[in-house]
Amino acid sequence: MNLQFDESLAVNYKSAAQKIRVMSESWLVSNLFCPCCGNIHIDKMKNNLPVADIHCANCGEIFELKSKKNNIGAKIVDGAYNTMIERITGNLNPQLFIMGYSENLFVKNLILVPKFFFSPDIIEKRKALSENARRTGWVGCNILFQKIPEQGKINIIRDGKEIEIAKILHQYNQTKKLKTNNLNLRGWMLDILNCINDIKSETFTLQEIYRYVDFLKSKHNLNNNVEPKIRQQLQFLRDKGFIEFIGRGKYKKVT
Repeated sequence: MNLQFDESLAVNYKSAAQKIRVMSESWLVSNLFCPCCGNIHIDKMKNNLPVADIHCANCGEIFELKSKKNNIGAKIVDGAYNTMIERITGNLNPQLFIMGYSENLFVKNLILVPKFFFSPDIIEKRKALSENARRTGWVGCNILFQKIPEQGKINIIRDGKEIEIAKILHQYNQTKKLKTNNLNLRGWMLDILNCINDIKSETFTLQEIYRYVDFLKSKHNLNNNVEPKIRQQLQFLRDKGFIEFIGRGKYKKVT
């Protein structure tokens, strides 16, 4: 895999953002397989489609690409806020590639975030554009990358090194076990995963998870039975193979 952008593709563009878009999308189509099914080719879709940039003809999955110079960071700038929320609540959002590239236009990091790891909670509403802006009143959004559990960040390229295809496909198939179109259940699952990830040790107890009750109440203020919900989600994650129950209220993370 050649990790260098082809700069000749962008010579006719003036905007730096347009240049990066053209080079990064062309790199993706030329170099990447489908991380969902293993198909050796993915294809560019027609320009200006409202949903996505790239698709796989084999499994039908569609993808969007967001690129950032150097470190990916805590936030990813995205498009219109209302459109993004409508996609997520309608289960129409695409799979997301997040790319970090270097000053000399090498791909440093490439991460796939499966579409079923998105909830409205990770979308931040930006301020509306001022009356002096060309699109007065337009409201954009940020994807809060730091709120996505680590289980939903599948590394394809990490620190300039390619990850084995078999490992990527295995991780995607594992995370797919968590797929649900019920946004309430998805929100709970993602929050509990983040609580588990916040505990640094390999094992943890039910009482340690109960320490997050106030945090979870603030996120799900219509639910008055937070502790039973925690136990429900731990059982779900256990059944899906993401944690292991080892007895007496104690659990072990499965990596």
